[in-house]
Amino acid sequence: MIVVTGAAGFIASNLVNRLNKENFNDIVLVDNFDNPEKNKNLKNKKFSHKVERKNLFQWIDENHRFVQFVFHIGARTDTTEFDKNIFDELNLNYTKQVWNKCVEYGLPMVYASSAATYGDGKLGYDDNHEIIEKLIPLNPYGESKNDFDKWALQQERKPYFWVGLKFFNVYGPNEYHKGRMASVMFHAFNQIQKNGKMKLFRSHNPNFKDGEQTRDFIYIDDVVDVLYFFLHHRKDSGIYNLGTAQARDFNDLVKNIFKNLNLIENIEYIDTPEDIRDNYQYFTQANMQKIRNIGYNRTFTSLEDGIKNYVEKLKANIYN
Repeated sequence: MIVVTGAAGFIASNLVNRLNKENFNDIVLVDNFDNPEKNKNLKNKKFSHKVERKNLFQWIDENHRFVQFVFHIGARTDTTEFDKNIFDELNLNYTKQVWNKCVEYGLPMVYASSAATYGDGKLGYDDNHEIIEKLIPLNPYGESKNDFDKWALQQERKPYFWVGLKFFNVYGPNEYHKGRMASVMFHAFNQIQKNGKMKLFRSHNPNFKDGEQTRDFIYIDDVVDVLYFFLHHRKDSGIYNLGTAQARDFNDLVKNIFKNLNLIENIEYIDTPEDIRDNYQYFTQANMQKIRNIGYNRTFTSLEDGIKNYVEKLKANIYN
């Protein structure tokens, strides 16, 4: 059995889809399953069990001898939520419990960290363990992810194989339910389809022109490919970046969506909302050398190809 938490969510549902394609069907889906819209991500997926998130640890106690691998992808990912208690419960403490069960029963574990741990990027975007203690995230979500990374590195008892993946800006099918937290690609597609134009945040940083804020955008298929790689690699434990190592700006992104919709470019710049303005990242770019050094050698999807693929699926209303 392969356990996948956050199974109805964006990244995890794409992972389940990949596992099914590779003929892994003995999958345990873990989530709340209380959102009918989000549960559409599980349509046509093959699996053996559904387990409510709150029941996972009892389920592991009773079934650990059948479990081969744990992908802990589930998390509260709202960067505009500022109630630290929510993140302590759902991201930090819940993940500690998953970790401890994997230690207790000898289970390999891959968990979701985040590029939000890097804060404003003053310390760079290198995934070496030495800087994790020094990082200062910009919001409680990022803090919760970095707090767990720090905790994991401090543990004397670890799963025999474990990996934390710092996801950068992931986009692709199955994110429709994420609302404000969905990718810029998703929002741009819908805005352009509806209004024929796209609103981007104006720059409030003199070092960046409007629309030239940059991100390391990574297509969901590449994220899932790395997750699948670690299912079989099972060595070189540690914390790794997961981006493309190529920063691209929002203007590039939106222009590619207009192109794939065969529409004339029409971009309007608006003020960044005040509730996120002070904590807004203007540049992210993953250093991917560490994962290359352990043998992951596949080429990451270009922004142009990723957007082309995603727009085709959005137009056809295709889920992964």
